[in-house]
This record gives sequence, C-alpha cells and structure tokens, in this order.
Amino acid sequence: MTDLSVLESDLLGAVAAASDLAALEEVRVSALGKHGSISALLKGMGAMSPDERKEKGPLINGLRDRVQTAIAERKAALEEAALSAKLAAERVDLTLPAPPRRKGSVHPTMQVMDELVEIFAQMGFEVAEGPDIEDDWHNFTALNFPPKHPAREMHDTFFFNPDEKGERKLLRTHTSPVQVRTMVSQKPPIRIVAPGRVFRCDSDQTHTPMFHQIEGLVIDRDINMGHLKWTLETFLGRYFETDTVATRFRPHHFPFTEPSAEMDVRCDRSGGEVKVGQGDSWLEILGCGMVHPNVLRQVGIDPNEFQGFAFGLGVDRLAMLKYGMPDLRDMFASDTRWLQHYGFSAYAVPNAATGLD
Repeated sequence: MTDLSVLESDLLGAVAAASDLAALEEVRVSALGKHGSISALLKGMGAMSPDERKEKGPLINGLRDRVQTAIAERKAALEEAALSAKLAAERVDLTLPAPPRRKGSVHPTMQVMDELVEIFAQMGFEVAEGPDIEDDWHNFTALNFPPKHPAREMHDTFFFNPDEKGERKLLRTHTSPVQVRTMVSQKPPIRIVAPGRVFRCDSDQTHTPMFHQIEGLVIDRDINMGHLKWTLETFLGRYFETDTVATRFRPHHFPFTEPSAEMDVRCDRSGGEVKVGQGDSWLEILGCGMVHPNVLRQVGIDPNEFQGFAFGLGVDRLAMLKYGMPDLRDMFASDTRWLQHYGFSAYAVPNAATGLD
C-alpha cells in the first residue's frame, strides 16, 4: 500500500502550491476524482481482510478528510483573492470628472426600415399601416387560415381575454392584416408595403417575441410569378448594394398564397460573415407567393379578374445580415454600448440622392 504520510505530504503541498482555481481543480481530480489516488485507496478497501480494513480504514478516511479540508480552504482563499483583484481593477475614482454623455443614435431596425421603405417607394409602392391589436378575421380567417391551424393556438399567438361577446383580440402575428384592410378599403390596382411590429410566442438567438416585418402586396390584372421574381431580385440587389444577386425559389406552403415559395439568396459564409452575391451557399431570406383566390374573395375582389402576389420578410434579420449582428436579442436589450456601436447617425437618412447608408 502507498505510504499514506508521503501521499498526504505530496497532496497538501500541491494544494498549497495551486496558483489559481484551475490548478486547484487539477489537484482535486488527481486525488479525489474517479481515478484519483485517494479514490483508488478507498476502492482497494474492499479487497482487505476485516482486520486490515479496521486498521487501514480510519487512516485512509482521515487522509481523505484532511485533503478535502485543505482544498476547500485553498479554494476560499483563491476566490477571495480573485474577488479582491477584480474589485481593485474596477475601482472608480469618484473625484475624476464625469465622462462625456453619449450622443444618441438611430436604432439599426429603424434605419433598415427606412432603407426598405425608400427602396420600395422608388419601385412605386405606397406605405400602408394598421393596428398592432387585431381580431381573428383580419389576422386569420380573411387570410385563409383553417379553423384548427396551429397559429391560432396559445403557444404561437398572444391572445387577450375574451370580451363580453366572447371574441378574443390578439397581438397581430404578421403585418398581413394590413393587406386585408387595404384590399377591403381600396379597389385594384394596389401596390403597397406594410412595415410594422408583430408578435409571436418565440424567443432564441434568431427569434424574439416582438420583432419587425415588412410585407408587400400587388393586386392588378395579369400579375404573375415573373413580376414577383423581378420585384424581389431588384429589391435585394438595391438593399445589399450589389449587381450580382442570385436567387432561387423553393416550393412551400402558406395559407394565404398559392403557389407559395421561400426565396433563397446565394451567399458566401466563410470568414465569419455572410457576403451576398458570391459563394456557393444559400440562405433563406423571405416567403412569398401568388395571393390565394380565397383571400381575394374574402375581401370582395373577383379572382377571375384580378390576381396578385405578396411577400414578407423580417426587418431585424435583414439588419443582422447586412450589418453583421450576431444575436437578434441584443437589438431589444436597451444596451447603449451596443447602440453606440451599431447605431446610425440621425443625419444618415436613406434617400435616392445620397444612398442607403
């Protein structure tokens, strides 16, 4: 059996010599870990005779306890020293003059919203707006959502308590109700974009419960998928300020469009950033399609005479993609340091004369 006094001396010396918590953890694992020296002694007690176990057991257990105590005391001392060093490094001299006040800046979401509106305005689109609080008909029924669609459930949508008529209002899940309201109040031809806030029960690195969307709608005679493709490719080229935009359409399903598609843009993801217009990767960027005839009927437009297309994309995600922001949640964290880094000058108003940014 290992000489316990020598082992104890070596372990206590290693504990005392540990200069930081990582080194101390290595000592702890080497002694008390699954394959540690003291753990091996404890496992070996099973092979001893009763008399040997009676003699050696207290010695081994005592060694374990003393080493554990020494590790705990050394850990406490190291943590206290680390805290003292941190506090000393973060010491603030209150006699110094206050730092200059940070100047305000335009939030990237608002900047990108202005960029999108400017681009679509140059393409002949008008801006339409609607309320954040909607009813079921404008948000779901008029858009051809079936009665049992998952989007109508509480885990996807923020519903209010039922009113005296039993109707539940909700926070709109997309800006498509603005399209419905426009089609009800205006006669074709229609060409609008609808920017605004939307709300869904979702939160992670690329999703937040409140985010910003912009949707487009065109209703007229003889509208087809070719018009949709040209509109979106022209928009992407102007937004990313490149003439080499390559896109592809993949079949998808949306209740309010038929046929429906998701649009991918060719990009290069190497080097820790996304570069649009080059490379061999594809990035999903928006959903689109031809307006479903049922939607046109719901709003009183004859689908045999008129047809159109619609598309929708996330403003916050477009901002992340163009300006290199790694986490969507930071955009709503109210951190002035983040805004100072990513914010825009109030004078950098997107327009046709000076460009987008």
